[in-house]
Amino acid sequence: MHITPSDIVAQARAWIGTPYQHQASLKGIGCDCLGLVRGVWRALYGEEPERVPAYSRDWAEASHFESLAEAGTRHLIAVSLKAMTAGDVVLFRWRSGMVAKHAAILTGDGTMIHAHDGAAVAEVAFAPWWRRRVGYAFRFPGVQESGVQESGVNE
Repeated sequence: MHITPSDIVAQARAWIGTPYQHQASLKGIGCDCLGLVRGVWRALYGEEPERVPAYSRDWAEASHFESLAEAGTRHLIAVSLKAMTAGDVVLFRWRSGMVAKHAAILTGDGTMIHAHDGAAVAEVAFAPWWRRRVGYAFRFPGVQESGVQESGVNE
């Protein structure tokens, strides 16, 4: 299977406009940030690698466990924050010391695609506010490089 960062970005962009819906992952119907990543995975690889358990909106505050990062480690390839690039999944911490609980997919155009409460999936600037909050970066498995520019946090 030959997957490029451009394939991932195109799949993520196909979700733009999908309304936010907690725990959902249905393109055009509803999704949350994890649902977006799950939907892109299904488009690229087929069946999801594991069943996602139900989770509350405050799961991270209640558990203090890096659930998203642990799942990323099981199914994606960790990359350094300086090496992250188009098609990579980034996980954000809302504040220092908190667990990462928000996900987005980088486009390589200085933007990212994400879903958040109260809004539809959107492509937004990967602005300094977001860059400062990146806790983890992961690459989808089997991705072939296509000469895209890196989108490191320190730009």
